[in-house]
Amino acid sequence: MKISEFNSSVLPIQQKIFRLSKRLLTSSDAAEDASQEVMIKLWNKRHELNEINNIEAFAMTITKNHCLDQLKLKANQNLRLVHTNYENKSADPQKQLEAKQELNTVEAMIKTLPETQRLVLHLRQIEGYEYDKICEIMDMKPKAVRVTLSRARKNLVERISKQHQNENRA
Repeated sequence: MKISEFNSSVLPIQQKIFRLSKRLLTSSDAAEDASQEVMIKLWNKRHELNEINNIEAFAMTITKNHCLDQLKLKANQNLRLVHTNYENKSADPQKQLEAKQELNTVEAMIKTLPETQRLVLHLRQIEGYEYDKICEIMDMKPKAVRVTLSRARKNLVERISKQHQNENRA
């Protein structure tokens, strides 16, 4: 693959690589490092990329695996899984505070999901990937992806409902 082909096919997905890295590693610095590492890996494999059908799914798979490896390292045990791409531009500080608290609650609930559910939910809901790409990235069958996503959503809905019931009692 020539430099121009690499630039046109790989560079446009760099932000998605960063977002997935940030989702998995939490820290912007760690996500930037991971994104750079993934881009280096892709650059080093540029001659093999012509043989790959879906470069974006391949890149996201490399990103997922790299980030999971980083989480397993002893030096990165303090990293946690959260989603912080939410920004509310509402003028009312009270509404901003409530929205932030709700987001923190949902993030905490997402954090407690099993790893596969958490990743499938992120890829579908945050990144907007189609099921076939998620199947490639996660190395899962389509039915398994749908079931996993359904279970993750159901789990979150149950937890949120339970939370609201507890708040209404108090």
